[in-house]
Amino acid sequence: QLQLVESGGGSVQPGGSLRLSCAASRFTLDYNSIGWFRQAPGKEREGVSCIASSDGSTVYVDSVKGRFTISRDNAKNTVYLQMNSLKPEDTAVYFCAPDCLTDCIGDVCYVSRIGDDWGQGTQVTVSS
Repeated sequence: QLQLVESGGGSVQPGGSLRLSCAASRFTLDYNSIGWFRQAPGKEREGVSCIASSDGSTVYVDSVKGRFTISRDNAKNTVYLQMNSLKPEDTAVYFCAPDCLTDCIGDVCYVSRIGDDWGQGTQVTVSS
């Protein structure tokens, strides 16, 4: 089973930036789509972004579009989430997971996954 470890979270002021990393151990990421998800206090976990294994195509949900960038470095077996222009509503624990699914209706996209096994996640706090 692919095991992923998230890192890079922290506390920043609104407008700040963070880069999250999702590293795989024991197995290569090359053949999996990888998604980033987040869960804010008192809310359900939501998909944020997904990057395909085949062509590296990316999908973002509306709330992060234009601010977040997902990328992958197969040589380092790592997927990144660059987060810019952070807002207080981005505060959450961020998780990465393999085999994300996307569903787009026009320009509005949703990210989900099959499975319910999650890593520890990494905390992102945006506050002044």
